Amino acid sequence: MSVGEWVSTSMPYVAARGAGQGDAWSAETAARGRRGGQRIVYAGEVPAPADVAELLGVAEGEAVVVRRRVMYLDEEPCELTDTYYPGSVARGTRLAGTAKIPGGAVTLLAELGHVGVQVREDVTARMPRPEEQETLHTGPDEPVLRLSRVTLDADGRSIQVDMMTMPAHRQRLRYEMRIG
Repeated sequence: MSVGEWVSTSMPYVAARGAGQGDAWSAETAARGRRGGQRIVYAGEVPAPADVAELLGVAEGEAVVVRRRVMYLDEEPCELTDTYYPGSVARGTRLAGTAKIPGGAVTLLAELGHVGVQVREDVTARMPRPEEQETLHTGPDEPVLRLSRVTLDADGRSIQVDMMTMPAHRQRLRYEMRIG
């Protein structure tokens, strides 16, 4: 693994944190001797884009809540994350604001009675858009990975959709599965 590469696993980001614990990103980076941070660039209601609407099970254009963040690793931007919630789940909650949420959004969702029991992820690669290049400090010829994650509750309803964009050359995605 090169110095700038980050090995990412999804499990810390899909389970609620214990009382008094910080967010998963800060905890994971600290455990590896690094520093993680985030800047929330927008939070509030937006019309659901087609791909997000499909994953959330709502009509395209329906009002959903989004939290747009730039994630940092050792003060360098490493990921753009847009997290979407159905309006019925997030409207009027801290998910619709720009303040940091103690324990993270998944913990707040659990406190609100929305617990994820199934997660589905898809990863694709593409060339970055100009605004992604600028924010992530990449060149036009450096591909990005696009990870979409949908979290479902026990009734099979989508409660959260994450759309993450990260420089491909700085990422390794790791999936570990327990059989049986």
